[in-house]
Amino acid sequence: MKKDTLLSIYKGLPKSIYVLALSTVINGIGIFVYPFLTLYLTTKLGFSAAKAGTFMTIATMLYIPGSFIGSKLADSIGRKPVMMAGQACMALCYLLCGFIEGSSAIPWVILVALLFDGITDPAREALKTDITVPENRQASFSLVYLSHNLGYAVGPLLGGILFTKAPDWLFWGNGIAQLLSLVPVMLLIPESKPSDVQMELSKHGNSTEKAEDGGLFHALMTRPLILIFAVAMTFYTFAYSQVLFGLPLQTNALFGTGKGAILYGKINALNGLVVVIGNPLIVSLTRKKNPLINVAVGGLFFAIGYCLLSIAKVPLALYSCCMFYTVGEIFWATNEHYYVANNTPMSHRARFNAILPIIEGTGHCFAPMIGGAVIDAFSISWLWFGSAVSVGIGVSIILLLFFKERRKQRS
Repeated sequence: MKKDTLLSIYKGLPKSIYVLALSTVINGIGIFVYPFLTLYLTTKLGFSAAKAGTFMTIATMLYIPGSFIGSKLADSIGRKPVMMAGQACMALCYLLCGFIEGSSAIPWVILVALLFDGITDPAREALKTDITVPENRQASFSLVYLSHNLGYAVGPLLGGILFTKAPDWLFWGNGIAQLLSLVPVMLLIPESKPSDVQMELSKHGNSTEKAEDGGLFHALMTRPLILIFAVAMTFYTFAYSQVLFGLPLQTNALFGTGKGAILYGKINALNGLVVVIGNPLIVSLTRKKNPLINVAVGGLFFAIGYCLLSIAKVPLALYSCCMFYTVGEIFWATNEHYYVANNTPMSHRARFNAILPIIEGTGHCFAPMIGGAVIDAFSISWLWFGSAVSVGIGVSIILLLFFKERRKQRS
């Protein structure tokens, strides 16, 4: 049997996946605001680390009502209209921020933008699952993830420059990119929500994606293992969020506001570049491995990267840490959604893509607040040690889940 080349895994995928990948590249190039939000709050608006952490936690919590609203709408009226309306409203919020840059009203508008982000995501994830099947899903999800990072390899690099030179364009650029990324989706991707006939036929099979009657709670109870998986992911997301919260504060403290912001942008650009280069290689080598094992391996790379961050003091050391946690990110990102999608009933795809990220997002939610408190009370080094321990707990749960699933399959 001929062995896959690095890029052959992306051949023969559904046309809509290629369109979604293009849209994701455009959107990724314009990700300016969120990576620099902690720095913006602390250096431009005078927030302390603890206050910025509390704000980030509140912002993350607003994702929850938005996600519930968006998922219910996406499962009822369709994925595409909800995704497009939510992202367009988010883009308009960022455009408004550009006009009032430096104002104390900025955080309030950002909160509204992140509410619309919550509305958008479940519809986008459900659409991505609808247009794939288990046989091409991992490669398809991998391509979209790679596309995000292809754009992200450029976005934060530009964002670091805009942060110091033209902060109003930090917001305008983000909003414009989000609007432009909707154009290929609007023109080239049809609505993907499964029909009532498709869902009814699926109930007579044994697929893990078969439709379920009843509400969200009933459907979740038919998939208990996926709930355990989501709990394990909270420990991953807690640690991963510290890269967005703690790392810019670390570079700022080591090298000053201007140089620190630019260095942080370069680290994020390296993150995107490593994903672009390493993603097809890692997916080619691991695509036939159990996704739970791949997620666990990713956690180990995360833990190594965070332990090294606790002692990193010079740019080269920070770049090396980035390499480790980025490899972990690739293992995690290319297998997490693949595992979830293959175990989600088609009748509840958007709602599962709302409730599961909410469970997993508990880590995201409390990470900035806890991270800010740890930094203020102790030091940034203790934050990274704690993040490594958090990932270790998640890895332990994932391995227990793997052995439980294997015993179930054997019986």
